[in-house]
Amino acid sequence: MSTRRPAEKKPEQDPVKAAFAAGLAKARSNPALHAVPATLCTADEEHCSLHPTTGWVVVTSNGTLHANRRRRAEPEEWAWALAHALLHLGFGHLPAARGPRTQPDRAELAARCTVVNRFLDTFHVGRAPDDHPVAWPGGDEETLAARWRRDGVPAEYRACGTDGDNPDQLLHTWFASVDPEDWTLAFAHALTRTVSAAMDLAAGRREHLDGPRLPQRPWERALSWFVANYPLLGGLAAGLTLVADAELARAHDITVAAVNAEAGEIYLNPLRRHTDEEWRFILAHEMLHAALRHGDRAGGRDPYLFNVAADYVINGWLVEMGVGEMPEGLLHDPELKGLSAEEVYDRIVRDQRRLRRLATLRGKGLGDILGEPLPRAGHGAHVDLDEFYRRGLLQGLDLHTRERGLLPAGLVEEIRALAHPPLSWDARLARWFDEFVPRPEPLRSYARPSRRQSSSPDIPRAGRYSPPEETPRCTFGVVLDTSGSMSRVLLGKALGAIASYAAARDVPAARLVCCDAAPHDLGYLPVAELASRVRLHGRGGTVLQPGIDLLTRAQDFPPTAPVLIITDAECDVLRVPRREHAYLIPRGATLPFMPRGPVFQVA
Repeated sequence: MSTRRPAEKKPEQDPVKAAFAAGLAKARSNPALHAVPATLCTADEEHCSLHPTTGWVVVTSNGTLHANRRRRAEPEEWAWALAHALLHLGFGHLPAARGPRTQPDRAELAARCTVVNRFLDTFHVGRAPDDHPVAWPGGDEETLAARWRRDGVPAEYRACGTDGDNPDQLLHTWFASVDPEDWTLAFAHALTRTVSAAMDLAAGRREHLDGPRLPQRPWERALSWFVANYPLLGGLAAGLTLVADAELARAHDITVAAVNAEAGEIYLNPLRRHTDEEWRFILAHEMLHAALRHGDRAGGRDPYLFNVAADYVINGWLVEMGVGEMPEGLLHDPELKGLSAEEVYDRIVRDQRRLRRLATLRGKGLGDILGEPLPRAGHGAHVDLDEFYRRGLLQGLDLHTRERGLLPAGLVEEIRALAHPPLSWDARLARWFDEFVPRPEPLRSYARPSRRQSSSPDIPRAGRYSPPEETPRCTFGVVLDTSGSMSRVLLGKALGAIASYAAARDVPAARLVCCDAAPHDLGYLPVAELASRVRLHGRGGTVLQPGIDLLTRAQDFPPTAPVLIITDAECDVLRVPRREHAYLIPRGATLPFMPRGPVFQVA
């Protein structure tokens, strides 16, 4: 009868050592930290006096980590503590040097640990222990150290290192025969490589972080050139997205390129063959269209003809600046040098038949400035990029003039104008109220004396009051489009702004006429009720002229009172005879006629 030998039990792994090993692996898995050539002290705690007894880890200037491997902790906490120590080396807090060393004082130690912990909050390596602060003060280590030497180290930052109240950084003399290590240089190079790889991954130039860099296509090389070598447009290039899709270009008739400023996207036809220099010219052309907001500046002009006028201006600038090489067939006329897009438009608009045969980068008879993002897979909601384009061009102009020399005067003038953006619609509306809506002028009369002062009770003083004849003069009229196409958001914003400005000017009441297919006169209403308790009539079709006629011909409406017309711009031609008036329409809408009064586009 055979006997089976009992299976040998595998030695159980110490969970404390396993947690430390896992934390060390997590810290070393970060490419930037892995590049710091530090070593781990393998001596027992009994044979190395630098091992912390209650803390986590101590790092020395010779690049050695002394860890308390008896401490019970989670791997994530060990990863954080080891990363903290490695960052002290990477930040240059412990430079290796020969000769005697002076240890940093308590304020400097706390300042360095604060800076490292603040960086770890964004570097996301491991997890900080629960007893560490969650908020860190601003400033570099020199500033913090100087402040804390003067005022004392705050209690919450005295033990924010990895060895409690004891120093977690020690300066040693370098005794090795080789030159001292430069921990900062190694960390900086590794961090640069990591960030570059992450940007390549986000841009699709790598399949994964550790993989090789994929070959760049010519338009990608052109975009990278702007980021690295052309400061005027480098900031814009870094924030724009290139969409090179042959099917998308074919479906939307994009011969070479087009741009949508709101989405921050440049659409390219990847089947076109151009040199790197020509792609630089094409991308710069589209970036300037977006940054100078040519799509919004067209206003009531023909969008395509204004696009052509802007092409003449932009191409002239790029040729003058020597940015890339202009592809054959683009619009360029040296006689138009120095003119703005609006001035060029006024010149070329007289011969529209010939201009319809001209071609932009999108194609013949088509503008390369798109009014809305093209639908494509993975495309999310877009945002307003006015502030991005403004900041990018202004910062680029400052760098360009310092590093690369002169620019065309017209381009500099337009970029400088971006530093003073136009007033918002509500500020312009307030200015309109100040100019055309009179304020009641109070009078002083002893017939209505004011309260007497306690210091001189026997001296009567004149009181202030508004005479009745002033009230009808200080008013205005509102013609409100209440057709079914009107947005409630537009109604709320417009009426709210009107009510607030009227109240600020002490206007007692305003005349309101709602109008859709027929006018509905609501009479004079207190301005406080304009945005709160108005019951709108209509919500049918749009015929506004009868409402305007009713208001302007009313016997009890002063002939000098101005009129505000609130509409979604989906109306017929309107005429307001011999009276100040203004229009409030949605942003992006255009009236189907040339208005005589100001137009406020409600954002």
